[in-house]
Amino acid sequence: MSLDEQFAYAKKAVEYANALKVDSVTIKANHNYSLLCIYTGDFDEFKRINFKTLKLSKSIQDSLAMAIASHNLGWYHHQNRFQNDSAYYYYSKAYKISEQLELTSRQVDILINISEIQGVEKDYIGSEESAIKAIKLAGHLPMDEYMKESLWLLYTRLGTGARIIKIFDRALEYHEKALLIAKSMKEGIILQLSSENNMGHVYKEMGDYKKALTLYEGILDHKELFDLEPEFYALVLDNVAYARFLNGNDNYELLEQMFERAYFISDSLNDPLNKLNVTIDLSNFYKARGLQEKALKYAEESYQLANDISSNDILLESMILLSELNPGEEGKVYLKEHIKLSDSLLAYERGIRNKFARIEFETDQIELENQRIAAAKMWWTISSIVLLVASILVYIIFTQRNKNKALKFKQDQQAANEEIYNLMLSQQDKVDNARAEEKKRISQELHDGVLGRLFGTRLSLDSYNFMEGKEAVQVRSKYISELQTIENDIRKISHDLSIDFVAGSGFMDILKELIEKQCEAYRLDYGFNYTHDINWDVVPNKTKINVYRMVQESLQNIYKHANAKTVKISFQLKKSVISLLIVDDGIGFDPNKSKKGIGLKNINARVKELNGTVAFRSKVNQGTTIKVKIPYTP
Repeated sequence: MSLDEQFAYAKKAVEYANALKVDSVTIKANHNYSLLCIYTGDFDEFKRINFKTLKLSKSIQDSLAMAIASHNLGWYHHQNRFQNDSAYYYYSKAYKISEQLELTSRQVDILINISEIQGVEKDYIGSEESAIKAIKLAGHLPMDEYMKESLWLLYTRLGTGARIIKIFDRALEYHEKALLIAKSMKEGIILQLSSENNMGHVYKEMGDYKKALTLYEGILDHKELFDLEPEFYALVLDNVAYARFLNGNDNYELLEQMFERAYFISDSLNDPLNKLNVTIDLSNFYKARGLQEKALKYAEESYQLANDISSNDILLESMILLSELNPGEEGKVYLKEHIKLSDSLLAYERGIRNKFARIEFETDQIELENQRIAAAKMWWTISSIVLLVASILVYIIFTQRNKNKALKFKQDQQAANEEIYNLMLSQQDKVDNARAEEKKRISQELHDGVLGRLFGTRLSLDSYNFMEGKEAVQVRSKYISELQTIENDIRKISHDLSIDFVAGSGFMDILKELIEKQCEAYRLDYGFNYTHDINWDVVPNKTKINVYRMVQESLQNIYKHANAKTVKISFQLKKSVISLLIVDDGIGFDPNKSKKGIGLKNINARVKELNGTVAFRSKVNQGTTIKVKIPYTP
């Protein structure tokens, strides 16, 4: 079932649930629907449905549903990156409910997000407290790969925060713990290298350039790094070049080549953050060598990039460089701008320290006020009931019996409604299956019954055609021709009825839709050709699913790594073998060095599962060709 079909069914389920007016069913339907909103990219609808679910779950005091809806709303505001206040508010509500329900795994996930928000807002102490709390909770959970990755992220965040506030010993301690966790993971090589890179940053800020360089060069020695993570490779290459310079390496020509390669990779990958790091290092590099013009050029580029991506730390550093590189009044302008920005950031940081505590306090106050109102309502209700019981006790007993009967009836009705709802969902499958079976039965009747008899009649008339008499021959030929026409019409009807339209479009139509949507999203020109000799209806679903995933995986790899403009995809049938060809005009790669990449591993595994073969042909800057051969038995 396609994503669009799943989305349509989920939306229909919400409509049925709303019509039934059973709150628990509505909440469950809303939850499933909201998840599909993420996959389809409809984030506004995701926000709307979760806000509605939160309101409904509050009305029936469903704590778990409240926690899930609050967590989802926190994620919605968090992923926007500019609504951290709202994200923190909803995360805090979700955390408190999860804590009451002892949902430890959800508590850890929420604290990771809260810690990130606090770090972005420069509340480093709050970020550290949240991360440590998450680490303690994680100690009570099974240590699977997901939990290891979560712990790595938490220790890395602690190390980064300690480095920023200049507590270098603690920063190294946290990054070393993150490194040990990464080494224990099955697929943790990139995380391991990232931890080593983070430790290099700490040593560089401590002034121990020799240790920093040793770590950076150790990372760069991994030959597969460029193929696995080209952005990270460019970052490390810049770090190595600058650390060598700080260590006194005077091979300026080689250092310039390393800086330029790092700059080129970051620019080609459209990675402004890495590009910013390279430009500020280049400016310092040329300034230290007395090459004012080049230093000024890269300082100005750093200034512009830092403004574009709101990187205040490097923006301040670029202002200092520009004030020193520009003589006279122009330099003073940058210096004044530096002072102004520093003051505003300092004021903002002072204000932010208590912001999250204030949000929590206000949230608690709201909750307490709601509890107070609920308690007042409860006591008012109790008092009214007591007065009513005292005045008309007999009447109360009588009416209470009727209420109990009505309540029992309502509960039975709700149970029946839920059963009807489930039956409605399953009934559609039965109708579709019955329709398909009926079509097959009619097809068989037409083919084996009517068509057989007409064929026999035509043969009989054909034998009479040899009798003498020109007029008789013409008449019989006319009837034979008409019978052939009827036979062809019935065969066409039989063929049409034998097709299972319930299953939807043909496999090539599904693939064409995938290629169109992916190429549109990835801004690729494409060509798609296929032969009609392949009867995809008899090809096993397992084969079609794997072919679909291989095309999808290849398009994703081309988008992420190839920097291509055009892709061509074709299907051919040669000697009972389906041949799939995928060709792009991207930057290519060395197949001998890239066989361990996740994308290529997935394609190899799928082809092996189908007893087929795959060949990767590629050269640097000459594009890539993937040729897959799969056995075909019609």
